Amino acid sequence: MNSKFIITSAVLALAVGMAAPAFAQDQKQSDKQGQPKAQQHAQQQPAQRQQPPQQQRPAQQQQRAQQPPAQQQRPAQPQQQQQQRAQQQQNQNNQRQAQQQQQQNQNNQRQAQQQQKVQQQQNQNNQKQAQQQQKAQQQQNQNNQRQAQQQQKAQQQQNQNNQRQAQQQQKAQQQQNQNNQRQVQQQQRTQQQQNQNNQRQAQRQQQQPPQTQAQQRVEQTTWQNHRAGNWQSDHRSWQQRGGYNGYRVPNDRYGVYFGRQHGFRIYGLPFMVFDGYPRFQYNGYWITLLDPWPGNWSNDWYDTDDVYVLYENDGYYLYDDRYPGIGIAVSISM
Repeated sequence: MNSKFIITSAVLALAVGMAAPAFAQDQKQSDKQGQPKAQQHAQQQPAQRQQPPQQQRPAQQQQRAQQPPAQQQRPAQPQQQQQQRAQQQQNQNNQRQAQQQQQQNQNNQRQAQQQQKVQQQQNQNNQKQAQQQQKAQQQQNQNNQRQAQQQQKAQQQQNQNNQRQAQQQQKAQQQQNQNNQRQVQQQQRTQQQQNQNNQRQAQRQQQQPPQTQAQQRVEQTTWQNHRAGNWQSDHRSWQQRGGYNGYRVPNDRYGVYFGRQHGFRIYGLPFMVFDGYPRFQYNGYWITLLDPWPGNWSNDWYDTDDVYVLYENDGYYLYDDRYPGIGIAVSISM
């Protein structure tokens, strides 16, 4: 655009420069033509004054013949003026056109600058937007990466938890199997011990002489008289009695004859009455019932039910398998 403006200005200056010399030359020619005529007219006037009238007339006539007609001389000067005015008008038009072209060039230049600024601003905005999108994409990638890492850690933790849980379940199952195996073994040993106890009790009963009717009546009467009228009020635990102070069975022998796994029947065992309490002998130990037995038990439980002696709550208690949870306080002696 700057090059166009320079070329246009040069053309305009050249046109004005060419028109000015032409106008000056035309002006000089017209001045030269006017000066001879004026000089000739001034020379002729003295001559005309000196000559007599008769001589002046032929001379005037000759001069008029030599001069062009007035109708031919007068239009020459206005035509030149018109040409000059036309040339001036043309020059003014060219000048105005050059000014308009210059204004148009300036407007185009300003418009180009504005467009350039708009394009630069648009480029900057696009660059900022691209940078923001790039940052957002990087942030999204980082978030996705962290999320993937967290999911991976969570999956690893879950796998570890599942593995530990499986190991714990496996250990628990192994422990359960071992416990079941020990329980079966204990039950087998208990059953064997029970069978041995029953066998020994049967042998004792065979060896002992049969009870007389009088002995049976005494035993029967003692058991029946020792029945509780109200178990809740008649029963007293060893804590209520002030604690157990009697004989204590050694641990090695207790594990052989006493506990839930060592049940027996009272029927046929040696029996006696001690201070009004029923007492029977079991594997060399005398067991005395200090508590009355509950009134809701069967009348002949001491002959038909399996019982066992258990040490708990700082004392010994007799339990009937048919009535779990009810313990009768007993004492043991040799």
